[in-house]
Amino acid sequence: MSRPVTIALDAMGGDQGAAVVIPGAAIALERRPDLRFVIYGNEAVVQPLLDAQPALKAVSELHHTDVAVRMDDKPSQALRAGRYKSSMWRAIEAVKDKRAAVAVSAGNTGALMAMATFCLKRMANVDRPAIAALWPTLRGESVVLDVGATIGADAQHLVDLAVMGAALARIVLDIERPTVGLLNVGVEEVKGNEAVKEAGKRLREADIPLIDYRGFVEGDDLGKGTVDVVVTEGFAGNIALKTAEGTAKQIAHYLRAAMGRTLLARVGYLFAKGAFDALREKMDPRRSNGGVFLGLDGVVIKSHGGTDALGFASAVELAYDMARHSLADTIRETIAQVHPSAVAEA
Repeated sequence: MSRPVTIALDAMGGDQGAAVVIPGAAIALERRPDLRFVIYGNEAVVQPLLDAQPALKAVSELHHTDVAVRMDDKPSQALRAGRYKSSMWRAIEAVKDKRAAVAVSAGNTGALMAMATFCLKRMANVDRPAIAALWPTLRGESVVLDVGATIGADAQHLVDLAVMGAALARIVLDIERPTVGLLNVGVEEVKGNEAVKEAGKRLREADIPLIDYRGFVEGDDLGKGTVDVVVTEGFAGNIALKTAEGTAKQIAHYLRAAMGRTLLARVGYLFAKGAFDALREKMDPRRSNGGVFLGLDGVVIKSHGGTDALGFASAVELAYDMARHSLADTIRETIAQVHPSAVAEA
């Protein structure tokens, strides 16, 4: 039997807090029976929910915390009020102290990144951490980063993102030498801002063994799955992510309206229900819920704050996979093989 994987949960994070976190963890446990949990949150709120999930309760430790980071807290406020004592901090600290392999939170993204960076520290040779997301495509899935950790990027930071994204793709996509593209306003080398053009030049000339650099890609290449890893800075990446989620909901709304408009449409829906169910599942953002914090000395997964129990379960399962494949060690080894200074000099 495989060794259990322990996940630390911030039970108070997200729009609905423990009401989503605990049922989500229970769903993940059904799918991954070797999961174990260290849960941090207000005992008066969490314990009744945990009591309603006997299987989850049997493999969980609950630790009471008085402080919860609010969704509208600024990162600086969250650090001042919640350092060392909030449910978010304690979950991250469990990773630092090796009591858990990964921490999962649906809480405030800025606060989570600030706390994770302060508590876990950055890996050697990583200037700034990033958030990577798994992106559904026509070919399967791609890794997209950064989707919101930091705004703006110079050429070296984009190169760092390419290296870290490729390391993640090697794990989650099981590809030895992932293809990598820089998101740009066109595929021609003369287009784009100076940072993107310089990063492309460095990646092309460095000829990194672990990266198959394919040049610039455009916005429509995200859905096509043109490359395994799409690199961009956090401002553009976050807008792209939120646009894709909104488009999926928009299409689903259009389909529901169209299928119920006439009797003939409703009859047609009955005949095509299997196909529509498959489409709904493919487009469901809950299936790809969970951003991976990269570049830290430990792994943290950010769940969407407004997700439901099924979506949170997906984030926990992503954490499970990251732990099983030792993501932090893989990134550390990859960065050591491709020292940023060597790429910059090339």
